[in-house]
Order: sequence, then C-alpha cells, then structure tokens
Amino acid sequence: MSEALNEQALARYRNDFLKEVEERVEEGEWVKMCMQCGVCAGSCPFGPHWQHSPQKIFMMIRAGKREEVLTSDSMWMCTSCYNCVVRCPRQLPITQIIHGLATYAHRLGLAPRDQPTRHFSRLFWKNCTRAGRVNELKLTLGLYFKDGLVSGIKKAWALRNIGLGMLLAKRLNPFELIRGHECSDKAGIQKMLKKAHELENRRRGFQE
Repeated sequence: MSEALNEQALARYRNDFLKEVEERVEEGEWVKMCMQCGVCAGSCPFGPHWQHSPQKIFMMIRAGKREEVLTSDSMWMCTSCYNCVVRCPRQLPITQIIHGLATYAHRLGLAPRDQPTRHFSRLFWKNCTRAGRVNELKLTLGLYFKDGLVSGIKKAWALRNIGLGMLLAKRLNPFELIRGHECSDKAGIQKMLKKAHELENRRRGFQE
C-alpha cells in the first residue's frame, strides 16, 4: 500500500513538460537554471503588462503546467530588447527561450490567435521572407486593415498627418506597394530558409 502511495506521490513530481522544453525549445535546457530572482521581470519595459513574467514562465514549466504556458500570450510580449539577458545573474538566454516557446506554441497550434504582437510577428515574417526585405508599406497596411476595411480606413485617417509628413520627407513611397524593396537573389533566400527549417525540425525532432 505504501509503495503505491509513494508511486502516486512521485508521479506528481515527474515533469515531462520540462523535458519536452529542453528537447524541443531553443535554449530550453537552460530553464532549470533559473533561480527565480525576478531581475528579468524588473528589467522588462513591458513587465507590468505580461500575464506571466519570464521567471514565472520558467517556474510553470518546472511545475509541469504545459497548457497554461503554451496557450499564454506572455511569450508574444517580448520585443527582444535583451535587458533581461544583460542583467540576468546567471546569464541565461532568456530572450531566446521566450521566442523559442512562442515558436513551439505556434507550431503546435496552441498559441493565442488574436494576440496583437503575434499577429505583427507573423505578418512581419511573411513580409520579410517573401522578398528578402521588409516592404514597409505593405506591412503597415496589413496592420491597419487586420480588423477589416472600415477599421483600416479609420486608422489611416487618424494618422494621415504622419503619413503626409513621411511622404514629403520621401520616407513613404506609394509605388512600393507594388514594387517594394527586393533582394536580387530571392530564390536563394527561399532555399536558405527552407534548409534552416529542415535542420531545425531535424534537431528538435519534428516531423514534416
């Protein structure tokens, strides 16, 4: 009877999620090194707006709270300022881990769909990788009109003075909507990205 109770007690502390993060999330093997000092949360410009601060996310991973972590919008709040990395007393790659968790949640289809910064990240990535450089006008219009035509027109009208100023300063070119800035070897960029994706999947154990 006592052995059965001991087995049940041990099962509660077996953390498969921590192992999963270590194996499949970029720099995930560093999560267990967090000493919960909270410097990362205090250093983050968006700290008060995070649902779960970085050290809390690491604690939740070690506690096996898989669904709570992967469905959270916290990872999508990171702007890659690296304040947390610079100030971490253990020099943990916090930014890489946070982005790695976001990518992993996205791949699993668990990331929140309506998170604004997630929408921006995906839009920026698609925009950038399509031609090798960001088409700023297309990116801006994509953000303005993400909630529909009427909403986009209202946003554009509200910021019309800024747009006019950029146009006069030659920082905004309407013709870029069609042409944009493109790299000379777009095919080479696509091949590079495809190969990187294959290598990452192989390293982390994903199946195409």
